[in-house]
Amino acid sequence: MKSIYSAVLATISLVSPAMAQEISTFNIGILGGENAQDRLASNECLREKTEALLGVEAKLFAPADYNGVIQGLLGGTLDMAWVGASGYAKIYLNDPDAVEPVLVKVNTDGTFGYYSIGFARIDSGITSLDDMKGKTFGFGDPNSTSGYLIPSIEIPSIIGATMESGDYFGEVKFTGGHEQTIVAVANGDVDAGVSWVDGLGDWADGYNSGALRKAVDAGLVDMNDMVQIWQSMTIPEGPVVLRSTLPEDVKLLMTGLMASLKSMDPDCAYGVLQGDARGFMPITHEAYEVIIEARKASSN
Repeated sequence: MKSIYSAVLATISLVSPAMAQEISTFNIGILGGENAQDRLASNECLREKTEALLGVEAKLFAPADYNGVIQGLLGGTLDMAWVGASGYAKIYLNDPDAVEPVLVKVNTDGTFGYYSIGFARIDSGITSLDDMKGKTFGFGDPNSTSGYLIPSIEIPSIIGATMESGDYFGEVKFTGGHEQTIVAVANGDVDAGVSWVDGLGDWADGYNSGALRKAVDAGLVDMNDMVQIWQSMTIPEGPVVLRSTLPEDVKLLMTGLMASLKSMDPDCAYGVLQGDARGFMPITHEAYEVIIEARKASSN
């Protein structure tokens, strides 16, 4: 990773901020997962670095749902976002020329996959999907890869039924996001829920990174009160995307900034990456073709 960081830092040094004056603002979309206030706080350092680097005003946008970021990228009102694989697939299927995937988060072990996991309260007595028949299952957002798309593909084959409310589960409920799902399970508002984790590190910490790790850091949940009841196959981490029509020098600068963020400012990277990770590495569209086909097949 150090060689990548050295290269992007060298690139940054060759591009003058004055070149970025072709744009007047730079708008960064932040996908759901935490509440809006925490999302903005975790990414404020990125906003400040972007503004200093480009020499223009940088703004953060934390829409209420995933579709807000997706539509902002499709409509050209957002310039950059770290989106889920399913979100990228939806953007691509609507307009293949809207954005360019440039970077992907790298886990502490060098991989760039993660998992959707199902979890419940220990005192519920639920230990697997077999115990969820007739019960309420919480999912974050219909445009979330781990929060709905992958579970909606993998879970039906396990339970032998659809994800429709009343078929196997008593109710399939959308909570609005990963944090909302975690809180709903912790409070007993749903019997179980799904969220995303890197699957590395300790369960008690909510693993090394992911929505559960951020919830533990925020004091929203004690993982000792929770039990894992299901885990998906490995999911490709979603990409950092840039609006395709941005000036090329702006794309270079922002790609360099994101790729070097962990080495430049580990504390800032922890918030942006939603936990402990190596940083970002280059990625291309080809990495998401399987997810695009899955999204197309789901007709969502």
